[in-house]
Amino acid sequence: MIRRLPPLRSLEAFIRVVRAGSAKTAAAELALSPSALSRRLGALEDFVGKPMFERKHQALKLTEEGQQLYDAVAPLIDEMADRVDRLIDTGKVMRLRLGVLPLFGSQRLFPRLGELRKLHPQLHIDIDSGHAAETKLGDTIDAAIVLSEGPDASLHSVRLDHNRVHAITSRELAADLGERPDVAKLSKQTFLVHNDLPASFEAWKRALHLEKLEPAAIDHFDSGQLILEAAAQGLGIAIMHDDHYHRSHDSRLARLYDIDVDSPYSYWFVCRPRALQSRPVRLFHDWMLKAGL
Repeated sequence: MIRRLPPLRSLEAFIRVVRAGSAKTAAAELALSPSALSRRLGALEDFVGKPMFERKHQALKLTEEGQQLYDAVAPLIDEMADRVDRLIDTGKVMRLRLGVLPLFGSQRLFPRLGELRKLHPQLHIDIDSGHAAETKLGDTIDAAIVLSEGPDASLHSVRLDHNRVHAITSRELAADLGERPDVAKLSKQTFLVHNDLPASFEAWKRALHLEKLEPAAIDHFDSGQLILEAAAQGLGIAIMHDDHYHRSHDSRLARLYDIDVDSPYSYWFVCRPRALQSRPVRLFHDWMLKAGL
């Protein structure tokens, strides 16, 4: 006798809700209405005979049984999806047009792309490293990884990290400025700020109680790589994310002051909800989440 299995679509909806962290996001990923998603979750709970979530206002929290089910079935569903993808591979090249900022691409994406190529040899990626990627979605690019305070609510978005703001400069300049903030010394310096991240400098000043600091100059860049190089050459104090500093492995650079400052900005994966129905976008999206990019 064949054992009864839970509805696959219900399991898919369940896993999406857990990974997305919200029913709204999961519904958008699956191109379902909220009521349709709720019915799928209800069907799974009816099958199991136990509630999978605690429902409080608009939030969903896994019950103990729900966590046990997720831990048991999620790896199996992922493996099944990978096997099906390999079976239906036609040998035809699939192409993803992806917007990626250069520093994220060089430090975080490209070192891991070999893993994706092994899983899906037919998936090829065209890179757009320009700015304003959100405005290009659905036109010249299919998806993007952007640095933002928060993407447009109409987009499907996944937050990839939480960053800290560092003041980064050459080791020589850091030694000259000392271990404690000195307004008189800092006011004679040039600060290096990314065009897209003006709030980072303000956040750093507030955290150090330097709201009234007026530096000698603020030089603006549209490239994180060039900001780091300018800082390494002693051309100023770069206001950058801690992740970029640590991943640079540049012995010429030093962090100025031992102070943690939350950044207003995070990296996000974004695309239009309907783009998730495209196989290249879906393959990259799912690999990215699994890889912890």
